[in-house]
Amino acid sequence: MELVWSPEAALDAYIDTVKVCGNSQESGTPELVSAMAAGWSASLIVETWCRGGATATSIGLAMATRRTGGRHICVVPDKESSLEYTAVMEKCGVAAEVIVGAMDTAVKGLAGVDFLVVDCRRQEFMRVLKAAKLGPRGAVLMCKNASSAVENDFQWRSVLGWRRQIVRTVFLPVGNGLDIAYIGATGQDSGHNNGPYTNQVPV
Repeated sequence: MELVWSPEAALDAYIDTVKVCGNSQESGTPELVSAMAAGWSASLIVETWCRGGATATSIGLAMATRRTGGRHICVVPDKESSLEYTAVMEKCGVAAEVIVGAMDTAVKGLAGVDFLVVDCRRQEFMRVLKAAKLGPRGAVLMCKNASSAVENDFQWRSVLGWRRQIVRTVFLPVGNGLDIAYIGATGQDSGHNNGPYTNQVPV
């Protein structure tokens, strides 16, 4: 079994996010991320965040879980970040599930991740990607603020190695850049490389 795209869920999450976030400072990123998480029916959504960061994408992910019935977990490095994040989310009427600790270690403790969002401006973002225990249905990995990573010649294969099949990667000039990788289901072979992923992404 693998992740299956639902355009209806994607559209519903997109609209929900627009209603809650309005004109956010993240320039379309929250709506796109929300639509993708809901569209791929993600059951375990994980993101990393730190104090002072934008929260519109987090709200978008929360809107996605309302459509999928899944979990949305935010991993933060310290208590101050947890308090700030929780306060902002509650103000928007969103319940927050937060884990405090070293981000790569915390993510490693979460099994079955099928949607992961990291911030390329954080030094540990590649360690988080490497640590993630992805679900058997496949996963969508997303790096936001990815323009700096592209400039530094970031490569998905150098981070993930050969442990899972990378079906598709795409860089989208949304916000400060989104670098996205779709990871195939367990046992999926290279014959899926010509699949419809890029045609199904709501951009």
